[in-house]
Amino acid sequence: MSELERYYRVLELEPGATLEEVNQAYKDLVFVWHPDRIPLDNLRLQQKAQDKLKAINEARDKLRSFKAKYQVSQTSSPSQPKKSSEPTQQPPKKSSDLSGKDYSRANLSNKDLSGRNLSYSNLNGANLSDTFMHKVNLRGANLSEANLFRANLLLADLREANLRNANLIGADLSGADLRGADFTGARIRSGDRLLVKLIGANLTGAIMPDGTIHA
Repeated sequence: MSELERYYRVLELEPGATLEEVNQAYKDLVFVWHPDRIPLDNLRLQQKAQDKLKAINEARDKLRSFKAKYQVSQTSSPSQPKKSSEPTQQPPKKSSDLSGKDYSRANLSNKDLSGRNLSYSNLNGANLSDTFMHKVNLRGANLSEANLFRANLLLADLREANLRNANLIGADLSGADLRGADFTGARIRSGDRLLVKLIGANLTGAIMPDGTIHA
Protein backbone atom coordinates (compact mmCIF):
# COMPACT_ATOMS: atom_id res chain seq x y z
CA MET A 1 0.00 0.00 0.00
CA SER A 2 1.41 3.41 -0.98
CA GLU A 3 1.61 6.30 1.48
CA LEU A 4 -1.15 8.12 -0.40
CA GLU A 5 -3.45 5.09 -0.24
CA ARG A 6 -2.79 4.85 3.49
CA TYR A 7 -3.99 8.44 4.00
CA TYR A 8 -7.22 7.63 2.15
CA ARG A 9 -7.73 4.55 4.33
CA VAL A 10 -7.18 6.60 7.53
CA LEU A 11 -10.13 8.74 6.42
CA GLU A 12 -12.06 5.57 5.52
CA LEU A 13 -12.13 6.54 1.84
CA GLU A 14 -11.31 4.77 -1.39
CA PRO A 15 -8.21 6.05 -3.25
CA GLY A 16 -9.11 8.88 -5.63
CA ALA A 17 -11.86 10.36 -3.45
CA THR A 18 -12.62 14.01 -4.20
CA LEU A 19 -11.48 16.92 -2.02
CA GLU A 20 -15.09 17.43 -0.94
CA GLU A 21 -15.25 13.80 0.19
CA VAL A 22 -11.93 14.18 2.03
CA ASN A 23 -13.21 17.25 3.90
CA GLN A 24 -16.51 15.56 4.80
CA ALA A 25 -14.78 12.39 6.00
CA TYR A 26 -12.44 14.52 8.11
CA LYS A 27 -15.35 16.34 9.77
CA ASP A 28 -17.20 13.09 10.45
CA LEU A 29 -14.17 11.39 12.03
CA VAL A 30 -13.19 14.40 14.13
CA PHE A 31 -16.76 14.54 15.42
CA VAL A 32 -16.45 10.90 16.52
CA TRP A 33 -12.88 10.90 17.85
CA HIS A 34 -12.31 14.37 19.32
CA PRO A 35 -10.82 13.90 22.85
CA ASP A 36 -13.26 16.44 24.27
CA ARG A 37 -16.01 13.89 23.67
CA ILE A 38 -14.24 11.24 25.77
CA PRO A 39 -14.57 11.15 29.59
CA LEU A 40 -11.40 12.54 31.13
CA ASP A 41 -11.11 9.63 33.56
CA ASN A 42 -10.92 7.08 30.72
CA LEU A 43 -7.19 7.41 30.01
CA ARG A 44 -7.08 4.54 27.52
CA LEU A 45 -9.78 6.03 25.30
CA GLN A 46 -8.35 9.53 25.73
CA GLN A 47 -4.99 8.33 24.39
CA LYS A 48 -6.67 6.43 21.58
CA ALA A 49 -8.70 9.51 20.60
CA GLN A 50 -5.60 11.71 20.58
CA ASP A 51 -3.74 9.22 18.37
CA LYS A 52 -6.72 8.97 16.02
CA LEU A 53 -7.07 12.75 15.80
CA LYS A 54 -3.36 13.13 15.00
CA ALA A 55 -3.60 10.55 12.19
CA ILE A 56 -6.82 12.10 10.85
CA ASN A 57 -5.30 15.61 10.76
CA GLU A 58 -2.16 14.35 9.02
CA ALA A 59 -4.17 12.43 6.41
CA ARG A 60 -6.43 15.42 5.67
CA ASP A 61 -3.46 17.82 5.35
CA LYS A 62 -1.44 15.45 3.12
CA LEU A 63 -4.37 14.77 0.80
CA ARG A 64 -5.27 18.47 0.56
CA SER A 65 -1.65 19.27 -0.30
CA PHE A 66 -1.52 16.49 -2.91
CA LYS A 67 -4.74 17.63 -4.58
CA ALA A 68 -3.62 21.28 -4.59
CA LYS A 69 -0.35 20.33 -6.32
CA TYR A 70 -2.24 18.12 -8.79
CA GLN A 71 -4.56 21.01 -9.68
CA VAL A 72 -1.62 23.33 -10.26
CA SER A 73 0.16 20.79 -12.48
CA GLN A 74 -3.01 20.26 -14.49
CA THR A 75 -3.67 23.97 -15.04
CA SER A 76 -0.03 24.66 -16.00
CA SER A 77 0.34 21.61 -18.28
CA PRO A 78 1.45 22.40 -21.90
CA SER A 79 -1.47 20.30 -23.14
CA GLN A 80 -3.85 22.79 -21.56
CA PRO A 81 -2.49 26.23 -22.51
CA LYS A 82 -4.07 29.32 -21.01
CA LYS A 83 -4.26 32.79 -22.47
CA SER A 84 -2.54 35.43 -20.41
CA SER A 85 -5.81 37.35 -20.20
CA GLU A 86 -7.60 34.47 -18.45
CA PRO A 87 -8.17 34.81 -14.70
CA THR A 88 -6.42 32.44 -12.33
CA GLN A 89 -8.19 29.13 -11.72
CA GLN A 90 -7.03 28.80 -8.12
CA PRO A 91 -9.82 29.32 -5.59
CA PRO A 92 -9.56 32.40 -3.36
CA LYS A 93 -8.17 31.85 0.11
CA LYS A 94 -10.81 31.57 2.79
CA SER A 95 -10.67 34.39 5.31
CA SER A 96 -10.75 33.36 8.97
CA ASP A 97 -12.03 36.82 10.01
CA LEU A 98 -15.73 37.03 9.25
CA SER A 99 -16.64 39.24 12.19
CA GLY A 100 -19.71 41.42 11.74
CA LYS A 101 -20.74 39.76 8.48
CA ASP A 102 -24.40 39.32 7.55
CA TYR A 103 -25.37 35.67 7.02
CA SER A 104 -29.03 36.00 7.96
CA ARG A 105 -31.10 33.12 6.52
CA ALA A 106 -27.97 31.72 4.83
CA ASN A 107 -27.66 27.98 4.17
CA LEU A 108 -24.40 26.98 5.88
CA SER A 109 -25.37 23.37 6.55
CA ASN A 110 -22.45 20.90 6.66
CA LYS A 111 -19.86 23.67 6.25
CA ASP A 112 -16.50 23.66 8.06
CA LEU A 113 -16.30 26.94 10.01
CA SER A 114 -13.86 25.70 12.63
CA GLY A 115 -11.58 28.35 14.06
CA ARG A 116 -13.29 31.19 12.17
CA ASN A 117 -13.97 34.57 13.75
CA LEU A 118 -17.72 35.17 13.40
CA SER A 119 -18.00 37.47 16.40
CA TYR A 120 -20.94 39.89 16.24
CA SER A 121 -22.03 38.43 12.90
CA ASN A 122 -25.71 38.21 11.95
CA LEU A 123 -26.77 34.56 11.59
CA ASN A 124 -30.45 35.15 12.27
CA GLY A 125 -32.43 32.21 10.90
CA ALA A 126 -29.36 30.66 9.28
CA ASN A 127 -29.24 26.92 8.60
CA LEU A 128 -26.20 25.59 10.50
CA SER A 129 -27.33 21.99 10.82
CA ASP A 130 -24.45 19.48 10.95
CA THR A 131 -21.98 22.36 10.62
CA PHE A 132 -18.50 21.86 12.08
CA MET A 133 -17.61 24.86 14.27
CA HIS A 134 -14.87 23.63 16.60
CA LYS A 135 -13.30 26.62 18.42
CA VAL A 136 -15.33 29.10 16.36
CA ASN A 137 -15.65 32.63 17.76
CA LEU A 138 -19.34 33.57 17.90
CA ARG A 139 -19.10 36.09 20.70
CA GLY A 140 -22.02 38.51 20.53
CA ALA A 141 -23.31 36.89 17.35
CA ASN A 142 -27.02 36.95 16.49
CA LEU A 143 -28.10 33.31 16.18
CA SER A 144 -31.75 33.89 16.93
CA GLU A 145 -34.00 31.32 15.22
CA ALA A 146 -30.93 29.63 13.70
CA ASN A 147 -31.05 25.90 13.02
CA LEU A 148 -28.09 24.36 14.89
CA PHE A 149 -29.36 20.79 14.69
CA ARG A 150 -26.39 18.44 15.38
CA ALA A 151 -23.93 21.32 14.98
CA ASN A 152 -20.45 20.68 16.41
CA LEU A 153 -19.58 23.66 18.64
CA LEU A 154 -16.82 22.12 20.73
CA LEU A 155 -14.88 24.79 22.67
CA ALA A 156 -16.75 27.56 20.83
CA ASP A 157 -16.82 31.12 22.17
CA LEU A 158 -20.50 32.06 22.49
CA ARG A 159 -20.27 34.75 25.14
CA GLU A 160 -23.26 37.14 25.00
CA ALA A 161 -24.52 35.37 21.87
CA ASN A 162 -28.22 35.70 21.00
CA LEU A 163 -29.63 32.17 20.71
CA ARG A 164 -33.27 33.08 21.19
CA ASN A 165 -35.62 30.49 19.69
CA ALA A 166 -32.68 28.63 18.10
CA ASN A 167 -32.90 24.89 17.44
CA LEU A 168 -30.09 23.27 19.45
CA ILE A 169 -31.37 19.69 19.38
CA GLY A 170 -28.42 17.32 18.98
CA ALA A 171 -25.83 20.14 19.13
CA ASP A 172 -22.51 19.52 20.90
CA LEU A 173 -21.51 22.50 23.04
CA SER A 174 -18.96 20.65 25.15
CA GLY A 175 -16.36 23.00 26.60
CA ALA A 176 -18.04 26.04 25.03
CA ASP A 177 -17.97 29.46 26.72
CA LEU A 178 -21.63 30.41 27.03
CA ARG A 179 -21.35 33.14 29.65
CA GLY A 180 -24.14 35.66 29.23
CA ALA A 181 -25.64 33.92 26.21
CA ASP A 182 -29.41 34.29 25.72
CA PHE A 183 -31.20 30.95 25.21
CA THR A 184 -34.72 32.30 25.72
CA GLY A 185 -37.14 29.99 23.91
CA ALA A 186 -34.34 27.85 22.45
CA ARG A 187 -35.07 24.18 21.75
CA ILE A 188 -32.79 22.05 23.92
CA ARG A 189 -35.16 19.38 25.26
CA SER A 190 -37.65 16.75 24.24
CA GLY A 191 -39.97 16.49 27.19
CA ASP A 192 -37.72 16.14 30.23
CA ARG A 193 -34.78 14.87 28.20
CA LEU A 194 -31.92 17.27 27.54
CA LEU A 195 -30.76 16.80 23.94
CA VAL A 196 -27.79 19.19 23.93
CA LYS A 197 -24.30 18.11 25.00
CA LEU A 198 -22.93 20.61 27.53
CA ILE A 199 -20.04 18.73 29.16
CA GLY A 200 -17.61 21.27 30.59
CA ALA A 201 -19.52 24.25 29.17
CA ASN A 202 -19.48 27.55 31.09
CA LEU A 203 -23.05 28.81 31.47
CA THR A 204 -22.44 31.48 34.10
CA GLY A 205 -24.99 34.29 33.65
CA ALA A 206 -26.63 32.62 30.66
CA ILE A 207 -30.37 33.21 30.22
CA MET A 208 -31.95 29.77 29.99
CA PRO A 209 -34.90 28.86 27.71
CA ASP A 210 -37.40 29.42 30.52
CA GLY A 211 -36.00 32.89 31.26
CA THR A 212 -34.08 31.98 34.42
CA ILE A 213 -30.45 33.09 34.75
CA HIS A 214 -27.93 30.30 35.29
CA ALA A 215 -25.95 30.88 38.48
